Amino acid sequence: MPHTDAPDDWVDTLLLAGPGAEECLHLGAPLDRAALRALVDEQGERLTAAGLGPGGTVALRLPPSVAFVAVLLACWRLRAQVALLDHRLTDHEVDAAVARLAPQVLVRSAHRPTAALRGFAEVEPRAVALPGGRPAATGHALVQLSSGSTGPAKVIARTAADLVRELNCYRRLVDFPGGGDRVVLLSSVVHVLGLVGGLLNALHARAVLALPERMTAAGILATVAAGDRPTTVIGVPFHAELLAGAADPPQLPWLRRMIVAGELVRPGLPAQFTERYGVPLGTMYGTTETGVIATDLSGALNPAKRPVHGMRLRLVGGELHLGADTSPYPGLDDPSRWADGWLHTRDAAELDEVHGLVTVLGRLDSQVSIGGLKVDLTEVEQTLSDLPEVREAVVVFAGGAIEAYLAAEPDADLSLVQDGLARRLAAYKRPRRLALLPRLPRTATGKLLRDPAALREAAAR
Repeated sequence: MPHTDAPDDWVDTLLLAGPGAEECLHLGAPLDRAALRALVDEQGERLTAAGLGPGGTVALRLPPSVAFVAVLLACWRLRAQVALLDHRLTDHEVDAAVARLAPQVLVRSAHRPTAALRGFAEVEPRAVALPGGRPAATGHALVQLSSGSTGPAKVIARTAADLVRELNCYRRLVDFPGGGDRVVLLSSVVHVLGLVGGLLNALHARAVLALPERMTAAGILATVAAGDRPTTVIGVPFHAELLAGAADPPQLPWLRRMIVAGELVRPGLPAQFTERYGVPLGTMYGTTETGVIATDLSGALNPAKRPVHGMRLRLVGGELHLGADTSPYPGLDDPSRWADGWLHTRDAAELDEVHGLVTVLGRLDSQVSIGGLKVDLTEVEQTLSDLPEVREAVVVFAGGAIEAYLAAEPDADLSLVQDGLARRLAAYKRPRRLALLPRLPRTATGKLLRDPAALREAAAR
């Protein structure tokens, strides 16, 4: 994964440049580049007054907002290292993250948290100097915590040069939003797809970034319908499922495609989405450590994807490895995650050397042994998701047995699910436990939670 040098003024030259009257953000109202530059200047003064400077560290805990964008860019303009904390974390979780990261400054909202289904908020950021905070020990610009869907979150860091490299990758993708386009962003701006593929790419490519006022199907569709530019919706598979099931969607003449990433897509979803809206459901594969890795924006290759320019891939024992010059894990020396210039994704995959394609099969730890026979939990999960009685499913392996947690209607007939599995899967592949829930628990980024203890607790409730 080659790195491109990032100039010290990369925020101004790559993200904030452009005619002052040009609209760049739309969060309830349009915001042009001149206004955004002024807000970044203002926040830079506040951060400097709080003691932040070059090589400093800051934790940013704000909901999606104009203020979030302005503070983030101001921090980077000061050449500080920014750790992003999801605004939906509890105070206890924030305290634990701050103790772990030891930032010198914490930026948070002066007001109470925004409502759960709000797509954006109007907030007044407050920068607070923290006693005992440490300056940056590395030259990374961005620190993120992984979603923690399968275990404790990892600390992952990226340089400004790596962010610029990823932005250059997006510019090489013909079907990815560019100048004059509009992006309706559903993914979290504190995680890689929403941050780089959504926010930073829109600023860099000079597309307009819009966030729905309400993160419901009706709210999302209203935002899409309100634009008069070629529009791409960016989210996770959950959002595509939500829109595919929407009743009586409005006419959307400017919608060009939806792009999702973060999880494997249910096999029937792309066709269902295209039938409903007449546009492709594109997919991407990436990691927090590297950003975008491979894409199928047209939906024609599904489930395969084409690696982005410059990405080095290899398979070792069925595990996908990515070329990475340095470890993205600051302070962590774990050769099972990164070694000798290769990042170990822990994802199972297939590489088609002839056509240059990669197919991600699921987590490597999804392959388990039942009575000496290999079972791929991803296969079981997708088989369940295809049943008409099941909206979505999570399959885990715990205590030596396969367990399945299903989102279904309250009056769903469990015997029909069991009969469907009996016709489609060998007996040793079938879950020993089936639990029906009105909805499955998710992480803050919309990924399905896969921790067995948390799933059992949800089922008990």
